[in-house]
Amino acid sequence: MKTLRIVHRNYSDFENALEDEARLFEESHPGVSVELISIGIHELYDAALKEGGLREGRYDLALLVTDWLAEGVATGSLEDLYPWQQTAPIVDWPHGWAASLVRPLLIDGRLSSLPWHDGPECLVYRKDLFADSRLRAGHRAGTGRDLAPPTTWAEFEETAHFLSDPREGRYGTIFAAFPDGHNTLYDFALQVWSRGGELFDKNGRPELTSTVTVQALDFYRRILGDSSLCHPQSPQLDSTQSGDVFLAGEVAMMVNWFGFAARSEREGSPLAGKVAIAPIPANPGHKPVSLSVFWAMAMGAGSKQKELAWEFLRFLAKPETDLGRTRHGTVGVRLSTWRDAGLQARIPAYANIEEISLGARQLPVGPKMAAFASVIDRILTRAITTADSTMRILEEAQHEIDRGEIRFV
Repeated sequence: MKTLRIVHRNYSDFENALEDEARLFEESHPGVSVELISIGIHELYDAALKEGGLREGRYDLALLVTDWLAEGVATGSLEDLYPWQQTAPIVDWPHGWAASLVRPLLIDGRLSSLPWHDGPECLVYRKDLFADSRLRAGHRAGTGRDLAPPTTWAEFEETAHFLSDPREGRYGTIFAAFPDGHNTLYDFALQVWSRGGELFDKNGRPELTSTVTVQALDFYRRILGDSSLCHPQSPQLDSTQSGDVFLAGEVAMMVNWFGFAARSEREGSPLAGKVAIAPIPANPGHKPVSLSVFWAMAMGAGSKQKELAWEFLRFLAKPETDLGRTRHGTVGVRLSTWRDAGLQARIPAYANIEEISLGARQLPVGPKMAAFASVIDRILTRAITTADSTMRILEEAQHEIDRGEIRFV
């Protein structure tokens, strides 16, 4: 009996999808067992990369967020998949996937991994609230404009105020503000980009004290501090938890991952048929922007069963496997899945995912991404828990960046 060991995040949708895929693979490969190791996101980073689990062969495969891939390549933890693709190719690679899902995987001339679960970030909103005749009339009377998904951050704040009704247990919006090294960074990047700013100069040096960056942090801390429009649990919630709060009907709209719109259509969901997606708001004069951060399956450089691991990766990349993954709330990554008429009929939001992915940007790659994310975590935590000035917070963070020589190529 051969055993393939795969370590991944302990998120129910991931667990359910991978268990199904492992069972199907075992059925078609007699004598093979797939062992799934489900652990927390921080433990996953430590086990797979920091402690050498992939490099030393304790795991054959790992489900990794794209933020970690450059570090995995730099430390010799990830197998280059290009030679395997040349020997036993995956059908349609790379043209069967959106470019926003291919580019982040190509690092230093290597193919670091394959896409498994996608975002992208978008505005997820309760279309039933926006269609409510009473709310529409009230909004028109109070603002002089129709109630519609906001296209600017000023509209976002005003609409969140209007749709909040804490007495009914509903807030206008929610943010995933728990400092886990991920969503705080993503939210901050989106706030800066959507105002026409940049977080990095042309040499890859983070620049945190620009006028736009100050405006972005001022907005973020104001929204998070306003319990009349933002869910008060936001500082304690990561992205999956904030999505669960939205799916429980407690929030009118949020900037979060596409997957939560998909999950709203599952059997028994109180929001089935009530959720839609739209582009993320931007300041006037700037185009909407999204962020491409996703989960990819990587092969460990130290695996003793690389042929079997590659066979499993090829199985995961099949059109029928990718489409089947959507039954569990995870998001397919093939263009054929996104364009599937049956899937779009079941989950209408899939009709918009390809359009939103076209505007998706990537964060820069580099082995110091985790260190940079920690700095952003501290910035945003300090912003929502202290009265320190925005400029002081950002200047001190800039000094930390420069002392640590955090740079990106």
